Amino acid sequence: MASLDSVSLAILLGAVLVMAGILSSLLALRFGAPLLLVFLVIGMLAGDSGPGQLQFDDVRTTYLVGSVALALILFDGGLRTRFASIRTVLAPSVMLATVGVLLTALVTAPFAKYALDLNWSESLLVGAVVASTDAAAVFLLVHTQGLRLRPRVGATLEAESGTNDPFAIFLTLMLVEYISVGSSSPGHVLVEFIQEAVLGAIVGVIGGRLVVIALNKVALPQGLHAPFVTTAALVIFGGSQIMHASGFLAVYLAGIIIGNRPTRAHNSVVTFLDAATWLAQIVMFVLLGLLVSPSRLGTSVLPAVAVALVLMLVARPLAVFVCLSPFRFNWREKIFIAWTGLRGAVAIFLASIPMLVGLSKAYLYFDVAFVVVIISLLLQGWTLAPAARKLHVALPRAERGPRRVELDLPGQLEQQLVGYPVRPKSLYFRRGLIPSWSKPTLVIRNENILTPAEADPIAPGDYIYLLAPPEKAESLDRFFVDMQPSTAPDPHLLGDFMVSGDHTLAELAEIYGVKVGEDEGKLTLADYFDVHLDRAPKEGAELALDEIVLVARSISGGRVNLVGLRLPEEDETPEPLTRAQALRKKLAELWTSVAGV
Repeated sequence: MASLDSVSLAILLGAVLVMAGILSSLLALRFGAPLLLVFLVIGMLAGDSGPGQLQFDDVRTTYLVGSVALALILFDGGLRTRFASIRTVLAPSVMLATVGVLLTALVTAPFAKYALDLNWSESLLVGAVVASTDAAAVFLLVHTQGLRLRPRVGATLEAESGTNDPFAIFLTLMLVEYISVGSSSPGHVLVEFIQEAVLGAIVGVIGGRLVVIALNKVALPQGLHAPFVTTAALVIFGGSQIMHASGFLAVYLAGIIIGNRPTRAHNSVVTFLDAATWLAQIVMFVLLGLLVSPSRLGTSVLPAVAVALVLMLVARPLAVFVCLSPFRFNWREKIFIAWTGLRGAVAIFLASIPMLVGLSKAYLYFDVAFVVVIISLLLQGWTLAPAARKLHVALPRAERGPRRVELDLPGQLEQQLVGYPVRPKSLYFRRGLIPSWSKPTLVIRNENILTPAEADPIAPGDYIYLLAPPEKAESLDRFFVDMQPSTAPDPHLLGDFMVSGDHTLAELAEIYGVKVGEDEGKLTLADYFDVHLDRAPKEGAELALDEIVLVARSISGGRVNLVGLRLPEEDETPEPLTRAQALRKKLAELWTSVAGV
């Protein structure tokens, strides 16, 4: 009975620790504190050096939980990544995720060697352990601090954080193997890297496509789609690792493919994975905190602080500026990307690998990684929002989105039901606008279900449900939030081929002789962009109107307020592509055909 009581006590204490982490996260969100730091502190307080006095030194269990948690985090990140948004920043992101990680490790290593009194291979291992950024830490902080980053900067950070973990893990494993065995040739390292990267990519693409086919073809009972996808992600991860491929790369690519294809129960899958990854992070961070011994940190804390400062102020900025030099990033964007290289659970997880294989000085790697993570979260984490605003890479905060309800419709994948409350200052209520690709289906008023015709006119407080393609559903949000005030365009910019977005299509037809339908004649140019664009309008967006092309020249209050007119005689023969551009285009087409995104 005593053994049964000990198991029950372990379950109780584990549940209490997780509950404490969840509740403390509310306080951290309120004050903008890095949640990873909170969970680590909870684990430290419960450990043998804290008031909890829990004796925990099971590195194998920690490594197992960390592997599963990182696999789910990367899969969830891939599932939410829109390939269209990262396609333009794929090259710089891959450079940062490979060459950037290597440069960061190489620059950090000499400082680690002399600060910690290590040999070169051991100091390189320290550099590899702390070289990669943490996707969960970066985007959790961006979200909690209410930041909207410029699209190119945000997409670069997103793609880099999702793809640099596999390379950092590979680099760490190679160095651990070298230190354990005592020798390793460059050819062996290159072959191992190519095998892990190529096999990981193949398994990820094939696995992602198979999951999509299974989701859409197999009639699973309601509620099992999300557990099926989560389990499939772990199958892809475990299968890749057994084949000596990069399981982390495979699971990230599988997530991208599944997230960019129409599948059944997509919304329930995303919601389930939200909860699963959140719980996985809490458990992983608490276990890592339990492994930390504050009493052991005394001898290594000052050298570790020096390593952390060199990493943040020298190694990461140097790697970012070198890797982004071929690309069109200005110096402000480079500085922000360098400063946003937060270290998180990945570094501590990698530091547990030397402990798992029993390397000498294994606890030193772990303690250094822990100190680096703490300093990174304290300095970089709390200054992320001020840095973004100071460097002008943060966009104005958007109004909180409307409460959107999404319902999958059985028997087909092309449309889903999307519902919104109608607000009195919304674009839909004030202008009656709705995208051409959506269709109002029903209205709920005073708990009564009505057709759009029966509910006409729509009143504030109604709930309206529309049919829309799943990949465009989020774009409906802008029609149901309060309209932002729009500033008038500069009158000096208006001329023969530049007009205000307030002009109607009928006025444009009268001046330029274009053909416009009677129903569309009353629409303003701004309305025309709202109705026919798949996404929120951005500068440079184009729409055809009979024989001319409308170009969005200026955006204000989320709407087009200045429109350029491209007349037929202005069309020019496009310049021939350079070899590099042609190669990039062919590679993009090849990826699209293989991955199906």
